[in-house]
Amino acid sequence: MAAEKAEKTERAGFAGESPPGDEITRRIICCFYTVYNRLGFGFLEKVYERALAYELTKAGLSVQCQVPIRVHYDGLAVGEFFADILINEEVVVELKATKKLAPEHEAQLLNYLRATDLEVGLLLNFGPEPVVRRRVFRKLRQSG
Repeated sequence: MAAEKAEKTERAGFAGESPPGDEITRRIICCFYTVYNRLGFGFLEKVYERALAYELTKAGLSVQCQVPIRVHYDGLAVGEFFADILINEEVVVELKATKKLAPEHEAQLLNYLRATDLEVGLLLNFGPEPVVRRRVFRKLRQSG
């Protein structure tokens, strides 16, 4: 029942079509729970990153860790940060290993999406309870 409600909520706003990256995010989330169920809570984020990258690779996905992303302003590179995991050059994954997610964690993921041409991101927390937040960021296309 809760899974059905979450599925309906996740699909809201996509008028009968699957959200972008729907199938790949399902596979990523499955790998996340595999790692969480094996390792539980309490390790450093880097441990989870390596274990998740391994599971994602086993699942046949293309995985890049600590991917540099540049922030541009008026054509000038003004900053750089590193996305934890980039999957199939399609989905950005931000990992946390904290007791509770904070609004700035979600803002960080949205900023990663804003700074790239990617639309889909996942925020995964290996906390006392596993947490998955999926975000879709569609850039407005400029006409002319």
